[in-house]
Amino acid sequence: MWQQIIDYALGIDVLEFAGLIFGLLAVWFLIRQNILTWPAGIIYIFISFVIFWRVRLYGDFILHVFFLVLNIYGWYYWLHGRKNDNEELPVTTFSLPVNLLIALVTALGVWGFGYLLQRLPDYFSGLSAAALPYWDATTTILSVTAMWLTTRKKLENWYYWLVVDILATGIYVYKEIYFYAFLYGVYIIMAFSGLLAWKKSMHTSPR
Repeated sequence: MWQQIIDYALGIDVLEFAGLIFGLLAVWFLIRQNILTWPAGIIYIFISFVIFWRVRLYGDFILHVFFLVLNIYGWYYWLHGRKNDNEELPVTTFSLPVNLLIALVTALGVWGFGYLLQRLPDYFSGLSAAALPYWDATTTILSVTAMWLTTRKKLENWYYWLVVDILATGIYVYKEIYFYAFLYGVYIIMAFSGLLAWKKSMHTSPR
C-alpha cells in the first residue's frame, strides 16, 4: 500500500493536493485557536465538493455543504462571541447531561442519514448507489457534531474529530483516495495535539 501511496503522490491530482494543503492548514490554525482556521477551511470545502462528487461519496458531499455554513458561522462567532474585543474566546466544555444528549442526537442522526443514503437511488432515478452508506453516514454526522462544537469552541470537539479521523482514514484507503487517507491519518495526530493544547489553554486561561 505504501508503494501505491508513493506512486499516487507522484501523479497526484492538483485538486487533491490543494485539498491536502488547505485541510492541514485549517487544522493547524484550529489547534492554535487562530481565526484563520475558518477561511482556510472554506477553501478546503470548495475543493472537496468536486472531489467527493467524482467518487460518489454523497454523504461527504452533503456534509461539506453543512461545513460551509458552519465555517461561516464559526468565523462570525469566534469574532463576535467574545465578552470584549481584547480577549480571545475561551475554550469551554458542556456538562455531562448535555454531552449525553448530544451523543444521543448524533447516534440517531447516523441511523437516519445512513438509511437515507442507502435509499438515494429510490428517490432520484439515475443516481448511482452511495458507496459505504452507513460508514459514510457515521463520519458525516459525527463531523457535523464535531464542527458545531468547534464553532462554539468546546473542548469536546476533539473527541469527535478523533473518531471521525480514524474511520475516514480507513474509508479513503478503501476508496483509493490515498492522499485524503494520508490527510486524515495526519489529522489523528493533530487531533491529539489539539486536545492537549486546548486542555492546556483551559488551565492557563484567567478565571
